[in-house]
Amino acid sequence: MRRKLVAGNWKMYGTLAGNADLLDAVRSGMEQARNVDCAVCVPFPYLPQAQQKLSGSGVKWGAQNVHQMDKGAYTGEVSAAMLRDFGCSYVIVGHSERRAYFGESSHLVAEKFLAAQRAGLIPILCVGETLEQRENGATENVVAGQLDALIDLGGVQALRDAVVAYEPVWAIGTGKTATSAQAQAVHTFIRQRIASHDGQTAAELCILYGGSVKANNAPELFAMPDIDGGLIGGASLVADDFLAICRAGART
Repeated sequence: MRRKLVAGNWKMYGTLAGNADLLDAVRSGMEQARNVDCAVCVPFPYLPQAQQKLSGSGVKWGAQNVHQMDKGAYTGEVSAAMLRDFGCSYVIVGHSERRAYFGESSHLVAEKFLAAQRAGLIPILCVGETLEQRENGATENVVAGQLDALIDLGGVQALRDAVVAYEPVWAIGTGKTATSAQAQAVHTFIRQRIASHDGQTAAELCILYGGSVKANNAPELFAMPDIDGGLIGGASLVADDFLAICRAGART
């Protein structure tokens, strides 16, 4: 059975003082939930704090974005090697907000994914559809295109040491959540799409659900056979809520 992973995405929130309490609480609470992997992906300025607070614990940390080039004259950008300098294990690529607000194409996301792997990071590749795309019956075509951009550039083997997160855009920060059946259907599609290239890679791939996951819906979502955990947004900013979601992962 694939081990569950619960990853928190703090987005553009946090202060040094507030983070200290949150990181301490997560570190302490995860000592009681060792059957699940846990990570927090924090804004760049807070990576040193995450490293200092979480080093030596079972909780990993990571970033929310990375530049596609290994180095160069790209003022204001952050390379994957820089993230590794702060002990990052994970980095999110292709989040729907990056695609929507910053115009990131699936090809660019694939380049970032591969840059992360070159530096020894585990990329969390986000895929998902808008409400309009779902209502038009285009969910599978959209998700397939986002996956195929990576497979075309890096080969299916790129997914052997990676994570995919299905995040329906219409369920992010809206309070709406895909039903467990809806989420499972897309997770099944993702696994089958990858299995058409490599069955073992598909079987072993960790696929997270990200879309208004809360403590009260996590157990049902995580019980689905192809949902291997969650990419958690707002709930990851409240220690008790995040830990409750992690415990749900540990029980399934």
